[in-house]
Amino acid sequence: MGLLDAVNGGQTNETGESRCMKSSAATVGEYLGELPDDRSEAISVVRATILDNLPRGYVEAMGSGMIVYEIPLGTVPDIYNGRPLMYAALASQKNHMAVYLMGIYADESTNATFLKAYKASGKRLDMGKSCVRFKKLDDLPLGVIGDVIAAHNVEQFAELYRRSRS
Repeated sequence: MGLLDAVNGGQTNETGESRCMKSSAATVGEYLGELPDDRSEAISVVRATILDNLPRGYVEAMGSGMIVYEIPLGTVPDIYNGRPLMYAALASQKNHMAVYLMGIYADESTNATFLKAYKASGKRLDMGKSCVRFKKLDDLPLGVIGDVIAAHNVEQFAELYRRSRS
Protein backbone atom coordinates (compact mmCIF):
# COMPACT_ATOMS: atom_id res chain seq x y z
CA MET A 1 0.00 0.00 0.00
CA GLY A 2 1.41 3.37 -0.93
CA LEU A 3 0.95 6.78 0.63
CA LEU A 4 -1.95 7.40 -1.71
CA ASP A 5 -3.94 4.60 -0.11
CA ALA A 6 -2.65 4.92 3.44
CA VAL A 7 -3.32 8.63 3.65
CA ASN A 8 -6.95 8.13 2.79
CA GLY A 9 -7.94 5.23 5.02
CA GLY A 10 -6.33 2.18 3.43
CA GLN A 11 -7.26 -0.23 6.24
CA THR A 12 -8.62 -3.24 4.35
CA ASN A 13 -8.56 -7.00 4.68
CA GLU A 14 -7.55 -9.51 2.00
CA THR A 15 -10.83 -9.03 0.11
CA GLY A 16 -10.61 -5.25 0.10
CA GLU A 17 -13.28 -4.74 2.78
CA SER A 18 -12.68 -2.22 5.52
CA ARG A 19 -11.22 -3.55 8.79
CA CYS A 20 -12.19 -0.41 10.71
CA MET A 21 -15.27 -0.12 12.87
CA LYS A 22 -17.42 2.43 11.11
CA SER A 23 -19.38 5.10 12.86
CA SER A 24 -22.20 6.92 11.14
CA ALA A 25 -21.76 9.97 13.39
CA ALA A 26 -21.93 13.23 11.47
CA THR A 27 -20.06 15.27 14.09
CA VAL A 28 -17.21 14.75 16.51
CA GLY A 29 -19.63 15.33 19.39
CA GLU A 30 -21.92 12.57 18.12
CA TYR A 31 -18.93 10.26 17.70
CA LEU A 32 -17.70 10.85 21.24
CA GLY A 33 -21.26 10.47 22.55
CA GLU A 34 -21.67 7.00 21.08
CA LEU A 35 -18.49 5.67 22.75
CA PRO A 36 -18.35 4.04 26.19
CA ASP A 37 -17.33 6.59 28.85
CA ASP A 38 -13.75 5.31 29.27
CA ARG A 39 -13.09 5.40 25.52
CA SER A 40 -14.80 8.76 25.07
CA GLU A 41 -12.56 10.19 27.79
CA ALA A 42 -9.37 8.70 26.29
CA ILE A 43 -10.23 9.77 22.73
CA SER A 44 -11.10 13.27 24.02
CA VAL A 45 -7.69 13.64 25.69
CA VAL A 46 -5.83 12.47 22.56
CA ARG A 47 -8.04 14.76 20.47
CA ALA A 48 -7.09 17.72 22.68
CA THR A 49 -3.40 16.83 22.22
CA ILE A 50 -3.86 16.73 18.45
CA LEU A 51 -5.76 20.02 18.36
CA ASP A 52 -3.17 21.72 20.60
CA ASN A 53 -0.37 20.73 18.21
CA LEU A 54 -2.09 20.75 14.81
CA PRO A 55 -0.52 23.27 12.44
CA ARG A 56 -2.77 25.93 10.97
CA GLY A 57 -4.61 24.93 7.79
CA TYR A 58 -5.67 21.42 8.76
CA VAL A 59 -9.33 20.93 9.68
CA GLU A 60 -11.04 18.47 11.98
CA ALA A 61 -13.91 16.51 10.43
CA MET A 62 -15.62 13.15 10.44
CA GLY A 63 -14.55 10.80 7.66
CA SER A 64 -14.39 7.06 7.13
CA GLY A 65 -16.21 6.61 10.43
CA MET A 66 -13.56 8.33 12.55
CA ILE A 67 -12.29 11.76 13.54
CA VAL A 68 -9.95 12.99 10.81
CA TYR A 69 -7.55 15.89 10.47
CA GLU A 70 -7.23 16.82 6.85
CA ILE A 71 -6.22 19.39 4.29
CA PRO A 72 -9.34 20.82 2.62
CA LEU A 73 -9.76 20.18 -1.10
CA GLY A 74 -9.75 23.94 -1.65
CA THR A 75 -6.15 24.01 -0.43
CA VAL A 76 -4.91 20.83 -2.14
CA PRO A 77 -7.46 19.94 -4.83
CA ASP A 78 -5.44 17.47 -6.89
CA ILE A 79 -6.06 14.38 -4.75
CA TYR A 80 -6.41 11.15 -6.70
CA ASN A 81 -9.67 10.08 -5.04
CA GLY A 82 -11.30 13.52 -4.79
CA ARG A 83 -11.36 13.47 -0.98
CA PRO A 84 -9.49 15.83 1.35
CA LEU A 85 -5.93 14.74 2.12
CA MET A 86 -5.89 13.07 5.55
CA TYR A 87 -3.00 13.95 7.85
CA ALA A 88 -4.12 12.18 11.01
CA ALA A 89 -7.12 10.38 12.42
CA LEU A 90 -8.44 9.13 15.71
CA ALA A 91 -10.71 6.11 16.13
CA SER A 92 -12.19 3.66 18.57
CA GLN A 93 -11.91 0.20 17.05
CA LYS A 94 -13.34 -3.09 18.31
CA ASN A 95 -10.33 -4.17 20.38
CA HIS A 96 -8.35 -0.94 20.75
CA MET A 97 -8.23 2.78 20.07
CA ALA A 98 -5.94 4.16 17.39
CA VAL A 99 -4.30 7.34 16.26
CA TYR A 100 -3.32 7.36 12.60
CA LEU A 101 -0.24 9.47 11.85
CA MET A 102 0.30 9.86 8.13
CA GLY A 103 3.39 12.00 8.69
CA ILE A 104 5.32 9.01 10.06
CA TYR A 105 4.19 6.92 7.11
CA ALA A 106 5.09 9.53 4.51
CA ASP A 107 8.42 10.75 5.89
CA GLU A 108 11.25 8.42 6.95
CA SER A 109 12.95 11.10 9.04
CA THR A 110 9.77 11.84 10.98
CA ASN A 111 9.23 8.12 11.44
CA ALA A 112 12.74 7.62 12.83
CA THR A 113 12.36 10.56 15.22
CA PHE A 114 8.96 9.25 16.33
CA LEU A 115 10.24 5.72 16.97
CA LYS A 116 13.22 7.01 18.97
CA ALA A 117 11.03 9.30 21.10
CA TYR A 118 8.43 6.59 21.62
CA LYS A 119 11.09 4.13 22.80
CA ALA A 120 12.53 6.77 25.14
CA SER A 121 9.07 7.23 26.68
CA GLY A 122 9.23 3.71 28.07
CA LYS A 123 5.78 2.92 26.68
CA ARG A 124 5.14 -0.24 24.65
CA LEU A 125 4.59 0.57 20.98
CA ASP A 126 1.83 -1.30 19.12
CA MET A 127 2.01 0.09 15.60
CA GLY A 128 1.13 -0.64 12.00
CA LYS A 129 2.40 1.51 9.12
CA SER A 130 0.72 4.69 10.34
CA CYS A 131 -1.55 3.40 13.08
CA VAL A 132 -0.57 3.56 16.74
CA ARG A 133 -2.89 1.31 18.73
CA PHE A 134 -3.60 1.73 22.43
CA LYS A 135 -6.00 0.12 24.90
CA LYS A 136 -5.92 2.85 27.53
CA LEU A 137 -4.72 6.42 27.65
CA ASP A 138 -1.75 5.54 29.88
CA ASP A 139 -0.37 3.42 27.01
CA LEU A 140 0.21 6.50 24.84
CA PRO A 141 3.00 9.10 25.27
CA LEU A 142 0.94 12.20 24.51
CA GLY A 143 3.98 14.46 24.13
CA VAL A 144 5.37 12.21 21.39
CA ILE A 145 2.00 12.22 19.63
CA GLY A 146 1.85 16.01 19.87
CA ASP A 147 5.35 16.36 18.45
CA VAL A 148 4.59 14.21 15.40
CA ILE A 149 1.34 16.11 14.79
CA ALA A 150 3.29 19.38 14.86
CA ALA A 151 5.99 18.00 12.53
CA HIS A 152 4.45 18.91 9.13
CA ASN A 153 2.64 22.06 8.18
CA VAL A 154 0.08 21.85 5.38
CA GLU A 155 2.56 22.80 2.67
CA GLN A 156 5.14 20.24 3.81
CA PHE A 157 2.63 17.41 3.98
CA ALA A 158 1.09 18.31 0.63
CA GLU A 159 4.59 18.16 -0.88
CA LEU A 160 5.18 14.72 0.62
CA TYR A 161 1.91 13.61 -0.98
CA ARG A 162 2.84 15.09 -4.36
CA ARG A 163 6.28 13.40 -4.29
CA SER A 164 4.63 10.06 -3.55
CA ARG A 165 2.56 10.44 -6.74
CA SER A 166 5.63 11.00 -8.94
